[in-house]
Amino acid sequence: MTLRNHQFRLAARPVGAVKRTDFNYIDSPVSPPGDDEVLVKTLYLSLDPAMRGWMNEGKSYIPPVALGEVMRAGGVGKVLESKHPKFSAGDFVYGTLGIQEYATLDGKGLSKVDPSVAPLPVYLGTLGMPGMTAYFGLLEIGKPQPGETVVVSGAAGAVGTVVGQIAKIKGCRVVGIAGGKQKCDYLTQTLGFDAAIDYKSEDVKKALRQHCPKGVDVYFDNVGGDILDIVLTQLARKARIVICGAISQYNSTTGVKGPSHYMSLLVNRASMTGMVVFDYADRYPEAGREMAGWIKSGRLKTREDIVDGLETFPETLLKLFNGENFGKLVLKVADA
Repeated sequence: MTLRNHQFRLAARPVGAVKRTDFNYIDSPVSPPGDDEVLVKTLYLSLDPAMRGWMNEGKSYIPPVALGEVMRAGGVGKVLESKHPKFSAGDFVYGTLGIQEYATLDGKGLSKVDPSVAPLPVYLGTLGMPGMTAYFGLLEIGKPQPGETVVVSGAAGAVGTVVGQIAKIKGCRVVGIAGGKQKCDYLTQTLGFDAAIDYKSEDVKKALRQHCPKGVDVYFDNVGGDILDIVLTQLARKARIVICGAISQYNSTTGVKGPSHYMSLLVNRASMTGMVVFDYADRYPEAGREMAGWIKSGRLKTREDIVDGLETFPETLLKLFNGENFGKLVLKVADA
């Protein structure tokens, strides 16, 4: 019997927030693998803020998804059939599977994962692209030193939770910025952050002064906009800002809001550096081994927000931009 594949293909460049009508939901036969190819059944898909940028036309760090193409997404799946020398049927793998039930791939960028080391969804979060982003962004660009104060925005998200925990492992004082009491309590009571600021109910500038009396040494920015501008006014001498994302700006229809307090970089001899995780791809195994060790020892905790059903993709993706996800947002497609 021929397998059927359901997939989301990009139908239009979104204006503002993503809508279901920006995609076509296609039912098509599964393509069998050719020479040096594998057929993978998708089990879990990673939903990330960066996906919104991939839908836009124009120059970026990665080519945009073309109209008519399967929407790009990282995922973990199980090899059903292989004509590739490095993979066998039954292997669990991670790679760019796309928003679809089955993927026929040439093996490039595909790697085996071990569910005995960590549950499969963890390979999309702490041991996946968000974890790698946190690890290399903080350690290679932020360069935190013991005793320094690290502030992270989007602190209850997939990247932010890992950033804060690694900073604690490295001996830093950590302040997270998140939305809502439940998330802030999780940061301090479960993950060990020293303080958390609820941007929905607190005066962020006042709270930063309270929790960072000597200024901010490292700021890991996931949201941009007003929060970035406020943190710029609270920098310590020789502070480092890691620009990872700007989720507050991705759906803007009036243009991106830039920082008005950028002269603080000059006054404080500080730096602000952009970070793209793909630049560190050859070092992922190194980071994965260290973080897997921290997970095993209990020093690094993981949290996944898993939503069932491929067909829910457009609406589930919006959770990222509405602040509804709690931890790494994962779309479950099928059981292993």
